Amino acid sequence: MNHYDVFNGDADGLCALQQLRLSEPIDSILVTGPKREINLLDRVPSGAAKSVTVLDISMDKNRAALDRLLAEGVSIRYFDHHFPGEIRSHPALDLHVETLPDKGTSLLVDEYLDGEQRAWAVVGTFGDNFDASARRAAAPLELSESNLGLLRDLGIYLNYNGYGETVEDLHFFPADLFRRLQPYADPLAFIAEDATFVALRDGYENDMARARAILPEFQDGGHRLFVLPAEPWARRASGVFANELAQQAPEQAHAILTRLSGEGYLVSVRAPLTRPDGADVLCRSFSTGGGRKAAAGINALPGEDFGRFLDAFREAF
Repeated sequence: MNHYDVFNGDADGLCALQQLRLSEPIDSILVTGPKREINLLDRVPSGAAKSVTVLDISMDKNRAALDRLLAEGVSIRYFDHHFPGEIRSHPALDLHVETLPDKGTSLLVDEYLDGEQRAWAVVGTFGDNFDASARRAAAPLELSESNLGLLRDLGIYLNYNGYGETVEDLHFFPADLFRRLQPYADPLAFIAEDATFVALRDGYENDMARARAILPEFQDGGHRLFVLPAEPWARRASGVFANELAQQAPEQAHAILTRLSGEGYLVSVRAPLTRPDGADVLCRSFSTGGGRKAAAGINALPGEDFGRFLDAFREAF
C-alpha cells in the first residue's frame, strides 16, 4: 500500500507540497497535471493507497473520488482554498480548507507547519498573485528587496509553467518540476543553481511579449477582456497575463479567453484586486467553470456562449 501526493501543477500546489515534503519526507506516488486538470483524485486507483495528501484542488470537483477513497479506508489530508461545496466530516479526513480571497494553499500549509518552510510559502503565494499576502508572510525572513523580487519571479514562473491545454504545452511536466525543486530547502539556492529557473524565465518573457501585444476585445471603466489565439504560447501565457493585468489595473476585472485547438475558449477571470470576490461564482455558472473568489476559470467555454459570458462578466463586477 502506498502514499499518494495529489497536487495542482501550478505554483501554489508545487510550493505547498515542497513545504510538506521538506518537513515531512516520505516516499510517495505523485499525481498531478496542468493547472486546469483538477479531477486528479480519480487517478488514485482503488485498492492502491493507504494514505493520500491532497493539495490545491477543489473538493467540490473531486467529491466522488474522495468518497470512494474514504469508503476504502484511505486516510486523507486535504489542503485547499477553492470552493469546496458541502464539507462533510469523516474520521479519516483531516481538512485544512479555507476560502479567503487572499490566502492560498501554500499559506495553509505554512500555518500547519508553523512557518518551518516559510520561503517556499512566499514563492507559492506570489505565484497565486497574492502579492500583499506574500510580502506579509516574508517579513520575518528579512529578505532584501532584490531577493524578495527573485522569490516573486520564481512564483510567477512556476505558475506560468502550469498553464496549457495539455502537458505538451508545458515546458516541464509538474511532477518533474517538483523533483527539481525537492532538494532545495532554500528557493534562492534553486534559483542560483538549477537551470530550470532560466529556462522558465526565458519562456515566460517570450510568451508574455506576444500576449502584451494583443489589444482588448472589450473594455470599459471596470472591465477588460482579451482574446488570445489557439497557440501553445497563448495557452501558457493566459493565466499569468491575467495576473499581470490585475496588478496593473487593480480597480478593473479582467478576462482572458484563449481559443482552444478545437471549438471554444479557455477562460481565465480575475476579480478586481480592490474587490477580490465573485470570480468563482461567475465561472461556476458555466458547466466547466470553477476556482476561487479572486481568480477562476472555465476549461471549455463554447463559442456560442461568448456573448452570454461577456454579459455575465460585466454584471458580476
